[in-house]
Amino acid sequence: MTQNIQRTEILYESDFVAWCERTVAQLKAKDVDNLDFDNLIEEIESLGKSERREMRNRLLVLIAHILKRMYVNSPENFNGWEVTIVEQRKQLKGLLKDSPSLKPYLTQIFPEVYTDALDIVAVEYKQTEFPDTWQFDFEIDSLLVNKYWEAN
Repeated sequence: MTQNIQRTEILYESDFVAWCERTVAQLKAKDVDNLDFDNLIEEIESLGKSERREMRNRLLVLIAHILKRMYVNSPENFNGWEVTIVEQRKQLKGLLKDSPSLKPYLTQIFPEVYTDALDIVAVEYKQTEFPDTWQFDFEIDSLLVNKYWEAN
């Protein structure tokens, strides 16, 4: 058994896809005695981190484009910004559908992500004045549908 575990760990280092296939087969067969638990745990933990990282990145792009659309007077860019807003919202909705437990995380990271988005747009549009804080509630349902620029 120890030799099999060592071979599995070597497989993890040398051929990740083969390791995944073997691990899936072992899980389906309920062969827990030969599972590479350390690497399996690490991979499952990284999946959660990856989902959170994707949510953060998509939220950053969404907020930056909402800020541009609301405060930058550049009508020739409005359509492109709105397309990006629609795309990011669709992707965020998909993430939340697949992992509803991310909803509180979005609320938790919103202030920091807003600050990061503000830093980006402020450099890109030096002549535009952006608000230091988000001027609306950041309830997820509103964030994923409101056309804030139409209220202005």
